[in-house]
Amino acid sequence: MKRFLIVGGGKGGTALLRTLSEMDRVVVMGVVDVNDHAPAVRLAREMGIPTGTDVTPFLRERPDVILEVTGDPSVYEHLCRLTEQGTLVISGAVANLMLQLIEEKETWFEAWRSRQRELDAILNSTHDGMIAVNKQGKITLFNRAAERLMKMSMSDVMGKPVSETIPNTRLDYVLKTGKRELNRQQTLPDGTRIVTNRVPVTDRHGNVIGAVAVFRDITEVTSLSQQVTNLESMKSLLQAIIDSSDDAISVVDAQGIGILINPAYTRLTGLKPEEVIGKPADTDISEGESMHMKVLKTRQPVRGVPMKVGPHRKDVVVNVAPIIVDGELKGSVGILHDMSEIQKLNQELERARRIIRTLEAKYTFDDIIGRSEAFIYAVEQARQAAKTRATVLLRGESGTGKELFAHAIHNDSDRKYHQFVRVNCAAISESLLESELFGYVEGAFTGARRGGKKGLFEEASGGTIFLDEIGELAPNIQAKLLRVLQEKEVLRVGGTKPIPVDVRVIAATNVDLEKAIREKRFREDLYYRLNVLPIHIPPLRQRKEDLPDLALHVIKRFNQEYGRNVETIDPHALQALQSYSWPGNVRELENVLGRAMINMGYHERTMRLEHLPPLEATSRAVFPDMGDGAEGETLQEVMARVEKETILRTYRQCGGNKTETARRLGISVRNLYYKLERYQLDSDPEMEI
Repeated sequence: MKRFLIVGGGKGGTALLRTLSEMDRVVVMGVVDVNDHAPAVRLAREMGIPTGTDVTPFLRERPDVILEVTGDPSVYEHLCRLTEQGTLVISGAVANLMLQLIEEKETWFEAWRSRQRELDAILNSTHDGMIAVNKQGKITLFNRAAERLMKMSMSDVMGKPVSETIPNTRLDYVLKTGKRELNRQQTLPDGTRIVTNRVPVTDRHGNVIGAVAVFRDITEVTSLSQQVTNLESMKSLLQAIIDSSDDAISVVDAQGIGILINPAYTRLTGLKPEEVIGKPADTDISEGESMHMKVLKTRQPVRGVPMKVGPHRKDVVVNVAPIIVDGELKGSVGILHDMSEIQKLNQELERARRIIRTLEAKYTFDDIIGRSEAFIYAVEQARQAAKTRATVLLRGESGTGKELFAHAIHNDSDRKYHQFVRVNCAAISESLLESELFGYVEGAFTGARRGGKKGLFEEASGGTIFLDEIGELAPNIQAKLLRVLQEKEVLRVGGTKPIPVDVRVIAATNVDLEKAIREKRFREDLYYRLNVLPIHIPPLRQRKEDLPDLALHVIKRFNQEYGRNVETIDPHALQALQSYSWPGNVRELENVLGRAMINMGYHERTMRLEHLPPLEATSRAVFPDMGDGAEGETLQEVMARVEKETILRTYRQCGGNKTETARRLGISVRNLYYKLERYQLDSDPEMEI
């Protein structure tokens, strides 16, 4: 143990004191400085090391090394004169150099120990046993896996000859010959079967300087092999059971890709394995939603879902359940039951469903496609409206999706579990509309049902009533509707007792109600009752950026209706669609895409320009004479001008008969009224006959 004396209490003395105090073979016998409050002096006191301002007392104890770190050369010379033989005096510069070397050594040693610990951790974490020997055949490595397999402790074998300690390793033979021994099986004394690789370790010159054996317990592998054999046998048995079933079975993986079908499935759908396996889950569906994908999304089974499958649109009922192993979703299995034997009952059920659908809302906000700013604003307004019970007025051109919005508002409201009643005010004659809306009492008129009849407002109580084409209501019905909105009660035709109703009203129109009010065709007080939450739905020509997504959505729906699998639209076809003004809005788009799909081959996947009907010809069918027009007119302006001229000409030819005019133009009377108002033809003196 070397005794060190530090002379100098500054930064250098402090650094030396800290370093030397951490060394095992060094003891600091004291710290000397003329300043009794120097940093090194204070630190030494805290560490219990003697301090002082005079070096003489410490020299009497004959230190082995004096470290002079004052920075004053005269102090170093004075110490050299005072010290006796056998004491080494080191100047500050040399002391600092020593300090750097010591720190570097400690840093290197710590890094080496860290790498050694990492290597030990790696070797001891592996499942394979490892034994290494040096050139003399002494064991230098024996990891934990080797301890476990050999039933021996590392402390008992390290540094000992392998041939004497662990027999039958053959590492001594590998050392002698320098030859590898790979994939050799061996049985240990306790009966454990292992497979081992023995290889020599050579230096850069190819000289053998050791050997390593890496071995693994193959008892588990043998067990796994037996399990695999058993699984293969079980798989064959299950396959035989599945193939012998009369019910069609379809299995998909967690991503919805088909992985198995049975012969009954092929007989039922007409689809061969190569047409289903490896394909998306909805490949076999002609009509309906993929229950496989629904189950994979919800992890909940579904039962008794009717749909049509295969190219022949076979009617089936589907039961689908998730496949969950150890809490992890692995896929889903579906069983398809052929409904041919009870087709008649199925048709009756379908008719009942059609009746029920008239009283249910079918669409949600997920069915509303659009990302244009104006359309998103309309959707957001509708979502806000769904959270309230206020009356909503949907406004927009024909075919823009007003009814779709009405369905979505109802389904997003707290009334979604109650009735949704749809009424087209323009489709029911005025004489029947009042009794249909408000009901009637027994004997109210000739042919009235015994006991009377509930009106649609009463049927919708607790839910929502959708009044489409509200601008077509007759004045007397407008008055009764105003009473319902104000008093929350209806008065049946022929009755005297008001009946309270709790119904939310959603109205829709493409008529300019403000103009109708000025012309005394619509009540102003009813307008204010209806216009609580107005929502304007923009026409398709004002949101062309929505057309690609909207077209693909329509195509996906038609795929199920027509039994097709159209996936994309060719860019040229899409450009043609975007160049068109779409006076008929989304309804016209559906018509064009439906005709285009009919023009496609059954196996075609991309809708091309040649499949589309000529949009210009469609326009000419409605507006046969485009005229010369003014220079610089846009397509929309030209079409509007020709439409106005055509309506005016036809109206004159029909002698002012609006019904005949609508028939010749191929439009509804309601639509004719709308166009007359739009072009202000109903107030044009030239329209008077």
